[in-house]
Amino acid sequence: MSDRLSKLLSSFESHISIPWPAAVSADERTIFLVYHKEDELKLRARVQEFEYACTNHSHLWMLLDLTQSFELWMAEQDYKETYFEDPEYLKGLYGDFADELVTDLISKVENNQDSNGVVALLGCGTLFGFASVSGLVESLAEKITGRLVVFFPGEVYENNYQLLDAKDGWGYHATAISANT
Repeated sequence: MSDRLSKLLSSFESHISIPWPAAVSADERTIFLVYHKEDELKLRARVQEFEYACTNHSHLWMLLDLTQSFELWMAEQDYKETYFEDPEYLKGLYGDFADELVTDLISKVENNQDSNGVVALLGCGTLFGFASVSGLVESLAEKITGRLVVFFPGEVYENNYQLLDAKDGWGYHATAISANT
């Protein structure tokens, strides 16, 4: 149990097993599972172990995979062929994509969640360059009644989160769990 993901899983299970206080802010209900980007495929192969850690402690689990969200959105665009020919035209629509993604995710969780449950986001790295993970998390966290768990390929230092190798990060007061925690 010495590899990074096993340590991350162990730290997550320790955290998720303690009783949850009822009156906490959206930031306090958000948990970032921070892992090395090189571990993405290994983490995906072990996502069910994180689910088991939750269900083993009587927390319902809902996984939302963002991996293909941009591709699915792009496929619905009327002018997709034009965008493929000249991708510069697409940059102005990234905000629309992000807004529609948030709306879609909120509709998936609103009537299917539990205050003792976990909504997990997988595939945040696929949003890099298209949408702000910070904006997505902040919008979605307000709508989650239980815990929002964000699988985050990047780094965190003093509540400053950096996705992948981004130069700039953003400050967020969530609980960060990493293999080093």
